[in-house]
Amino acid sequence: MTVKPDWLRVKAPGRERIGNVKDILRDLALNTVCEEASCPNIGECFNAGTATFLIMGPACTRACPYCDIDFEKKPKPLDPTEPERLAEAVRRMKLNHVVITSVNRDDLPDGGASQFIACINAVRTVSPNTTIEVLIPDLCGNWNALELILQAAPEVLNHNTETVPRLYRRVRPQGNYDRTLELLHRSRQVSPTTYTKSGIMVGLGETDAEIRQVMQDLRAVNCDILTIGQYLQPSQKHLQVNEFINPEQFAAWKAFGEEIGFLQVVSSPLTRSSYHAEQVRELMQRYPRSQF
Repeated sequence: MTVKPDWLRVKAPGRERIGNVKDILRDLALNTVCEEASCPNIGECFNAGTATFLIMGPACTRACPYCDIDFEKKPKPLDPTEPERLAEAVRRMKLNHVVITSVNRDDLPDGGASQFIACINAVRTVSPNTTIEVLIPDLCGNWNALELILQAAPEVLNHNTETVPRLYRRVRPQGNYDRTLELLHRSRQVSPTTYTKSGIMVGLGETDAEIRQVMQDLRAVNCDILTIGQYLQPSQKHLQVNEFINPEQFAAWKAFGEEIGFLQVVSSPLTRSSYHAEQVRELMQRYPRSQF
């Protein structure tokens, strides 16, 4: 068994602020990816009063062997009250930036695009100054659904690459590397003012050269923001960690990413897709994009 190194040990979070966030989530019957996917940063983020909302869940129609979210072939119908409850949480938590993600809903013709749109619109209504990031599934390549999400004008469109092409069959068996790149490419074509973002897990057996090639592939489709973090095994039934990558290597990937033109690279052992996502507000000021 591989021993977890010191740089992956997380300090115990303060209870008071976490309790406040959890109370709001329970009161409004909302799910967060922080809890459902066993994120190691839950203490830091809840302590800062932020959360990544998980809509259309908590069960997913895909059973990716790295993910701790429950699998269910036929999940429950969409809840029409979810967008309003999510918007109310944003209001109560006074969020400047909100991340909305979802489970895969391959059972729905639009992959759940309509629920993303309803959530974006609900947040805009109650908190018009809050910037919105959506972390979406691949929608099974339904590009009309993607276009509808982009028409709702989230500031950031995030879709994770997750791993290198060689490992897709083992790590992300229902995903498709080329489809992921096409989704990000189409997003920039359809909505040039939207910032695009993707994320990679490492420590599953990929090489440094493979990671750098994925980074170059993402830049070739004009992806703006990249997150790179260490994969951690949620339980014994999930994929095992092949290697714990040292912080120096993460720093090297960050430097390389900035060299090849990413606007922002967040790369560290504990980085996750939504880690420090609120920093995008500063990025938008530094690299503004005209709405016209």
